[in-house]
Amino acid sequence: MIYVVVCILSLLVGSGVSGYICYGKGRETFRKEAELDFNSAQNEAKRVLEDALREAESKKKGALVEAKDEIHKLRSDAEKEIKDRRNEISRQERRIQQKEETLDKKNDNIERKEEVLNDKIKSAEEKLNEAETIKKSQMDVLEKISEFTKEQAKEYIINMLENELIHEKSVKVMAYEQQIKDECEEKARNYISLAIAKCAAEQVSESAVSVVTLPNDEMKGRIIGREGRNIRTLETLTGVDLIIDDTPEAITLSCFDQVRREVARIALEKLIADGRIHPTRIEEMVDKARREVEHKIKQEGERAILETNVHGINHELVKLIGRLRFRTSYRQNVLNHSIEVAQLSGILASELGVDANLARRAGLLHDIGKALTAEIEGSHVQIGVDVCRKYKENPEVIHAIEAHHNDVEPRTVIACIVQAADAISAARPAARSENYESYIKRLQKLEEICSSYEGVEKCYAIQAGREIRVMIAPEVINDEKMVLVARNIAKQIETEMDYPGQIKVHLIRESRAIEYAK
Repeated sequence: MIYVVVCILSLLVGSGVSGYICYGKGRETFRKEAELDFNSAQNEAKRVLEDALREAESKKKGALVEAKDEIHKLRSDAEKEIKDRRNEISRQERRIQQKEETLDKKNDNIERKEEVLNDKIKSAEEKLNEAETIKKSQMDVLEKISEFTKEQAKEYIINMLENELIHEKSVKVMAYEQQIKDECEEKARNYISLAIAKCAAEQVSESAVSVVTLPNDEMKGRIIGREGRNIRTLETLTGVDLIIDDTPEAITLSCFDQVRREVARIALEKLIADGRIHPTRIEEMVDKARREVEHKIKQEGERAILETNVHGINHELVKLIGRLRFRTSYRQNVLNHSIEVAQLSGILASELGVDANLARRAGLLHDIGKALTAEIEGSHVQIGVDVCRKYKENPEVIHAIEAHHNDVEPRTVIACIVQAADAISAARPAARSENYESYIKRLQKLEEICSSYEGVEKCYAIQAGREIRVMIAPEVINDEKMVLVARNIAKQIETEMDYPGQIKVHLIRESRAIEYAK
C-alpha cells in the first residue's frame, strides 16, 4: 500500500516537472514569434506611411491646380459681371439724361402754354366786359321796344312757367291715374281669376266624372249598404269616389284615372243589373269589370294597329296604345289623335318618298308615354322614349318620339314628318278646346304686332287666328318693301307667340284714284 502511494506520488511529481519544462520551451518559442511579427509590423507601417505621404503629396498638387482654376474662373466671372453692371449703369445714365432733357422740353412747353392761357384769360375778361356792356345796352333797347321793365319781364316769364307747370302737373296726374287704374285692373283680374278657379268644376267634371243611371232611388241605399260597407268596398277596390247626392236616379263616379273610373262604372252597372249587392259580389264584379276593361284596352290597341296598318309591335306596347283610349289632351282623345298622326305621317312620307310604314309607326307611338304618366314620374316624351327602348323599337322611331316636342333637335326626315303631323292633328278645328280668354288675347296680340309697323292702316285676324290680313298705306310702303314687312311680321309672330299649326300673314296694298265728272 505504501509502495503504491509512493509510486503515485512519484508519477505526479514527474508529470509536473515535465509540464514545467514544456511550458518554458513554449514560452521561449512564443517570444521569438512575437518579435518577428513586431518587426514585420514595423516594416509594414513604414511602407504604409511612405505610401500615404506620396498619395497626400499628389492630392495636394491636384488640389492646388483645382484651386488655381477655380480662382481663375471666379475672377473671370467677377470681371464679366463688373463689365455688365458698368454697361447697365451707362445705359441707365443715358436714359436718365434723355428723361431730363424730355422733362426740360415739357417744362418749357408748359410755361409757353401758361403764357398763352394767361393771354386768353385776359382777352376773355375783356370780351366778357364788352359783352356785359352790350347786354346792358341791348336790355335798355329791349325795354324801350317791349315797354317792359326788367321786373315786368320777370313776372311775365314766371307766369308763362306757371302755365307750363300746370300743364305738366295735369299730365302727371293723368299718368298717375292711369297707373292706378292699371293696377286696379290687374288686382281685379286676379280676384276674378280666383273666382273663376272656384267655379271651374264644370270643366273639370268633363274629364274626371262619370254618371251611372239607376232604375230608382231605392237602389242608392242598397249601394251604400249597411253602415256603408258596400260603398266602402267598391271605393277601396276601384280607387274611385262615389258621390251619392240628391240627384234623382243617378250616381256620380269621380276619378282622374279614366281606366279605374271605367272599371267602377262597368262593375256598378253589372251590380245594379244583377240586384245582389254585397262585399263578396262587389269583389267578383270588380274583378270581372277589370278583365273586361283590359280586354277592351287590348281590342282598342289592335284596332289602332289595323287602322294604321302598323305590324310587328310588341304586345305590351299594344296594351299601352289601347290605354290611350282612356286619355285626353285638351279634350282630344289621345288614341284618336295618335291614329290621325300615324295616317298623316304615312301620307306625308309617301309624298316625300320616305318609308311610309316607319313614319306611321313613329306617328302611332309618338304619344305612347301618356299612357304611363300617372304611374311613372317624368314627361310623356321621356317616358315614351324609355318604354320604346325597353321593347327594342326602331332607333328612328325613338328619335321621332324624343323630337316631336323639340326636346331634342330633329335629325331625320321621319322626325320632322311626325312633328308636322302632330301639329296638323292638334290644329284641326274642334280637335282641341281652348280657353276663350286666352283665345281673345292671342287674337289681340296678333293684331298688336301687325299694328306696330309703320305704314299699317288696319289689320284683321280671321280664320280663328290662323290668318292675319294687313291693310297698308300705299304711299308709305311700296311693292318691294311689302315682302320685307311681311317677313318681319311673320318672324315677330314666331318669336313672341305660341300657337298650333301656322299663321298666314296677308299684306294688302291698294291705290285708288277717284275723280268726279260734273
